[in-house]
Amino acid sequence: MSYTEQHLRETIEVVQKLDAGRIEAMAEGLAAVRERGGRLFFLGVGGSAANCSHAVNDFRKIAGFEAYAPTDNVSELTARANDEGWDSIFAEWLRTSRLSAADAVLVLSVGGGDAERNVSPNLVKALAFAKEIGAGIYGIVSRDGGYTAKVADVAVLVPVVNPVNTTPHAEAFQAVVWHLLVSHPLLKAAPTKWETVR
Repeated sequence: MSYTEQHLRETIEVVQKLDAGRIEAMAEGLAAVRERGGRLFFLGVGGSAANCSHAVNDFRKIAGFEAYAPTDNVSELTARANDEGWDSIFAEWLRTSRLSAADAVLVLSVGGGDAERNVSPNLVKALAFAKEIGAGIYGIVSRDGGYTAKVADVAVLVPVVNPVNTTPHAEAFQAVVWHLLVSHPLLKAAPTKWETVR
């Protein structure tokens, strides 16, 4: 079997193992956030940060959310990392954004953060702050979900079907799940272009 065939078979296996009930629960929770006028903040690092940018676009344009990602402002992000430290960049950004109990945070991450192993401690501190404020917490994560899965209202876990390919599947399926969400009848608020062009 070629590597391409193997990767595609793994992708099929991930799809088959995704928990549809959790995704449905996330759609319901996010619909409630929008209904109460809450904002949605996307948090992620590395490839997941790039996914956050794309997700912000989709949630704003297709699902009608007021949505933001701190990683979209590289000047503020690097200033905070330089002056205050990497660990606190997201928590302080959320504090300045006046995160409230009406709002929600949606983490896109491979591991979900782990303070003990010093992996994505910025996610851990941001979620601890969100929990303290009473904001909604959601995540699309993999492995065991880390801190995100422990504190989230709903965490969708991307199943690990081959440990060697944890990251590519996790980041690819972040996109699958958020595209499902913005297309969900509970959340979709505007038509997408290619479905309306005749």
